[in-house]
Amino acid sequence: MSRARRNEGRRLQLLVGVLVALACIVALGAGLAVQRNPPTSVDDLTTLAAVAVMIALGAIVKAPLRIRSTAFSIAWVETAIVVGLALAPPPRIIIATGVGIACASFLTRLSAIKTAFGIAKHTLVAGGATALILLLGDRWPPQGFWNVIVVLGAVYLVAALLDDLLAQPVIALAAGNKISRQFTSGLDLRLAGFGVRFVVAVCTVFIIRADPRLLLAVPPLVLSLHLAYSARIRGRTEQQAWQRLARATDALNVVDLDKVLTTAVTQAAELFSADEVEIELRDGGRRVRGDASGSITYDGPGDRPTTVDGTVVPAPLEGHDRAIDVGVLRLRFRGPVQLSERERYTLRTFASALCTAVRNAQAYAELARVAEDHAHAASHDALTGLANRRHLLEQGTEQLSARHAEGVTALVLIDLNHFKEINDTLGHAAGDQVLVRVAELLRGAAQANDLVARLGGDEFAVLLRGLPAPAVAAHRAEGLLAALHEPVDLDGMRISVEASGGIAVAPASGGMPELLRRADVAMYQAKRAGQRISTYAPTRDTADVGRLTLGGELPRAVADHEFTVNFQPIVDLGTGEITGAEALARWHHPTHGLIDPLRFLEAVERSGLLPAFAEAILDQALIAAKTWQDAGFDVPIAVNVSPRSLLDARFPGSVLARLRAHDLPPDRLVLELTETLTLSQLDVVDRVLSRLRDEGVRLALDDFGTGYSSLSLLSRIPVHELKIDRSFVTAMETSAEAAAVIRSTLDLGRSLDLAVVAEGVENEPQRRALWELGCAAGQGHLFARPMPAGTLLAALQRGSGGKPGTFAPPLHDAGAVIRLGRRATGRGRERLPHQPA
Repeated sequence: MSRARRNEGRRLQLLVGVLVALACIVALGAGLAVQRNPPTSVDDLTTLAAVAVMIALGAIVKAPLRIRSTAFSIAWVETAIVVGLALAPPPRIIIATGVGIACASFLTRLSAIKTAFGIAKHTLVAGGATALILLLGDRWPPQGFWNVIVVLGAVYLVAALLDDLLAQPVIALAAGNKISRQFTSGLDLRLAGFGVRFVVAVCTVFIIRADPRLLLAVPPLVLSLHLAYSARIRGRTEQQAWQRLARATDALNVVDLDKVLTTAVTQAAELFSADEVEIELRDGGRRVRGDASGSITYDGPGDRPTTVDGTVVPAPLEGHDRAIDVGVLRLRFRGPVQLSERERYTLRTFASALCTAVRNAQAYAELARVAEDHAHAASHDALTGLANRRHLLEQGTEQLSARHAEGVTALVLIDLNHFKEINDTLGHAAGDQVLVRVAELLRGAAQANDLVARLGGDEFAVLLRGLPAPAVAAHRAEGLLAALHEPVDLDGMRISVEASGGIAVAPASGGMPELLRRADVAMYQAKRAGQRISTYAPTRDTADVGRLTLGGELPRAVADHEFTVNFQPIVDLGTGEITGAEALARWHHPTHGLIDPLRFLEAVERSGLLPAFAEAILDQALIAAKTWQDAGFDVPIAVNVSPRSLLDARFPGSVLARLRAHDLPPDRLVLELTETLTLSQLDVVDRVLSRLRDEGVRLALDDFGTGYSSLSLLSRIPVHELKIDRSFVTAMETSAEAAAVIRSTLDLGRSLDLAVVAEGVENEPQRRALWELGCAAGQGHLFARPMPAGTLLAALQRGSGGKPGTFAPPLHDAGAVIRLGRRATGRGRERLPHQPA
């Protein structure tokens, strides 16, 4: 038991003791008065016995009320006392009151302290009314209608006030409430009850004076009024209970779990008048307890015992279908308590609402955690945990655009030397370990204000902020590269990491993309010069003046839609029919004319404009495919994908959104991939490609066999198609090695059930040789050069030799029987005109 509760208990006992002492004095005085004027007739004794019985019945027939574990009631005792005072001498009524209350307490088996309090309180009420009667003198008993009402009203008012003034402080101390709050709580009901009981007292007095035999009509009248009053109390109590329940459930409509639990504890303590409320959650075993004062007494794991001993009323926190159980709500009372049916229903309703609130808060917390994880994943490298390119660009842009940014901003770009040899010699798992260790070393060497990022592959960057002078950037960069001299342990081997670095100070214009480009230029200058580190100098950027100019114009070019798409058909080598088209980006510069992709693609990738550029190209390609489809030519479209796009987790969603926007099935799109990423990044790429493939988008591996791609890469990337590089097609007639590569690629495609497309088909001998080797499809100038979408549609409609949908005559007439070698078989999207005989 808490110290506060012990103090309240002592104050309660002291107050009851004082009331008992005062009552004893009053009873003693009444006894002396009765001794001087004792009852002398049977009628006197009968009247006193009737009054005692009436007082006992008034105490027994009552409206119950519970506050926490203490039960109280609203009785008719003061009414019986006032009626008795009108029938017999007041001192005798004081004694009759004590006897009647004692008998009622015995019959209802009240506790000793409640019995003592009841006898003392009502004795003092009778004594107070008697004192007023003594002051009235000859005017008591009153005569006349209005005199009876006024005088009897004054006596009843004293009795009622004394009853309330003596009862409410005791109830407040027993229930742990503030005395002032106890007086105001339910005041309207108490006043209405006093008024009803006063009317009953007046009527009873008039009835007895008119004809004592009419007294038999009083009990039914009193009973009817009592039932009506009790029903009013119950109705008012239930109305207030539902209002409190509505407020309590409304208060649970928050998404923070801590607020849900603390609000539930405090609201339940008031709603159910409990001494303590406890909530225990199944997930994690967390317990939250609060007391009647509205404060949280405990919040932690469920291993701390409670200080409230007595009745425990549990309620499971389960949904309406009882399929979900998140915990339990416990109401604790210091004494014996039995909830009413309405209270039990209210408890179930509150527990169900609390279950919903807890589940909503837990779901919101999980969503917030997932969103935070996704936000972190979108801005950080999965392998090293460093910031990624996107986060670096965002932070750098924010730093450069800050009006009150202090100091100089610079960027150090670091590229590992000979990292490919580590991957090829020790394996990609070892390469990943090296990258992780490099990230740790750079993070340790950087200062708190620096941002360390991995841009991709073996390329890192450190954004230096708040430098006192530009020259400090070189000193800081030296420290970063010096930290990489520490050897890396790989399975017992010590590997030295070498790196080259480029430094650039924030430019006056161009923003973060230009700063990144300049650091890149400086880093390659360091590599070419054999230096460890180099600082960007505009005078040494002469070799890239053209690209620098184009790089600065990229934002305008994207905004003004200067990037367009031409399309080169992919043709069935046997029939000449179109089987697809490849989208090729072009830049229509307003002054330089048509710019080849080799001149601007690298600048786009390094500018931060890649997502916007890729979306613009994909949009144009899909619009063209939809136009051809509407014209009756269902032509799949192939679009090249930058390796850097595959490192963006948002890329698949963007592609699928564009397909839906243009109402094209996913299998009508072929994404062509070029392996220019190190395999250490494929864990990131795998997730992107797997989602695209699962949604139905087809994947092709471009430039296969050039040395950039490999069988190990093919085993990791789930492609549908291989594209033979044009260099092998060009050399196949004169180079046995080139022909062998083509044959091997075709055999590999057949064994893996992959389509194979040959690029760079320039003449009929190449076409026929490829077809006889089993290659089903090809593209090149023999069939058509890249052309705009409208021109390609016109060519489709015109056809070769007047046959729509063809770009070359078939190799053999329809119906001819062709006998091919064992290799001349193919799978995938090839469509041979005849099966081999």
